[in-house]
Amino acid sequence: MAPQQATSKTTSLAFNIHRREPELICPAKPTPCELKILSGIDHQDFIRCHLRMIFFFRHNPLTKGNGNNNHSDPVEVIRKALAETLVYYHPFAGRLREGPDGSLSVDCNGRGALFVEADAEMALDEFGDLCPPFPCLEELLFHDEGPRGFLHSPLLLLQVTRLKCGSFILAFSFNHAICDGAGLGIFLRTLGELANGANVPSIPPVWDRHLLGAWVPPHAHEDVHVASDTTPHHESVVQRSFFFGSTEISAIRRLVPSDLHGRITTFELLVSFLWRCRTLALRLPPDAESRLMIAVNARPLFRNRPLPLGYYGNAVVFPVAIATARELSEQPLVYAIRLLQDAKSSVTEEYVWSVAGGLGTRGRKHQTMSETFFVSDARHLGLDQVDLGWGQPVYGGAAGDGLGGFDGASWLVRWKNKNGETGIIVPVLLPEPATERFAEQLALVFNNDGCSKPLRPSL
Repeated sequence: MAPQQATSKTTSLAFNIHRREPELICPAKPTPCELKILSGIDHQDFIRCHLRMIFFFRHNPLTKGNGNNNHSDPVEVIRKALAETLVYYHPFAGRLREGPDGSLSVDCNGRGALFVEADAEMALDEFGDLCPPFPCLEELLFHDEGPRGFLHSPLLLLQVTRLKCGSFILAFSFNHAICDGAGLGIFLRTLGELANGANVPSIPPVWDRHLLGAWVPPHAHEDVHVASDTTPHHESVVQRSFFFGSTEISAIRRLVPSDLHGRITTFELLVSFLWRCRTLALRLPPDAESRLMIAVNARPLFRNRPLPLGYYGNAVVFPVAIATARELSEQPLVYAIRLLQDAKSSVTEEYVWSVAGGLGTRGRKHQTMSETFFVSDARHLGLDQVDLGWGQPVYGGAAGDGLGGFDGASWLVRWKNKNGETGIIVPVLLPEPATERFAEQLALVFNNDGCSKPLRPSL
């Protein structure tokens, strides 16, 4: 049975949007002028990029907006809350600098974050399924076309778009070198608290990048784990999102011996399955290597020297599992699962310190990204719980458009479908023919495993 598809309605509608001129939002109070050095973990080349996030908030007639006033204009509430938040997170109002030795630091000059106010002649329901891909994303997030690039440009860029139904959209991009997903969750929690009238954040932010090591000059270490070649992106890719509810997860779990079920997490099960399906869809040569790179939050590993709760710097590393296309196609799913588990278990506290200390060389080279599938689990970052005064978002998380231009990236996002079922949405970017083959691989499992429903994952 062919997979069901749901196409965003915006693909057939003219998207009329009016943007005001971009403005810089500075901290509401004076902040220190200083130079803050980034940690060794912050220097990873893989995170020298901007990530884009998007949040859709439905109109709530009961809202009073910011507790300090009576209006409920999301633009004014978020603009004010952002200025207050930047008092506590003043590095976000600065600019990134690179030293002669390649070290990165933040010039905390208070120049501000870029903010755009916009209005769109559309209602929230006209967007169709609120999950990636968002065909109007370029209209919903202003793109700074200036020549500054990764350095010297604003570290945070936000656009608030009012919709004609009273709902609104918050879209933003942030410099990944400043924080990871967990750090972003802390920042957004503060933004929400101040938008709702709080005077101080419940979790005070902590910079303290020295806790994860200083950047080491390139000549200090020899690295044999990272290749120096780069691989061009696929020329033409399309994106589809796939929904995995309890029915789909149970069907995948039946591919694994029952005595192993208790030893395999949902993340390990689903990601290994997606890796296998993606490799088959790409039709790689049998002996070609397929790589699975995952983002691992190292915070729980520091038991003897735990990071402060409010630490918002990068504490994420990226282990890799490798297999040939033949191995992934011929071996049972548990083979891929064990490779993923081995990659995860390799991340110890000592591993993290070796990454931080060895990035003098590792950070100045590019990972070999050929046929690499990168996956990050965003379900536990609190992004779907951000409350700016209008309740939780209908969708809140990654825009799903890759990672800094790399199109082999996917996120696991907690999502509720129209039937009220909570599950996992996974946006996948692949060349168009491979996308169809990917859906066919899913169909082989979900349609032939006794499931009474047609394949639901395809959106």
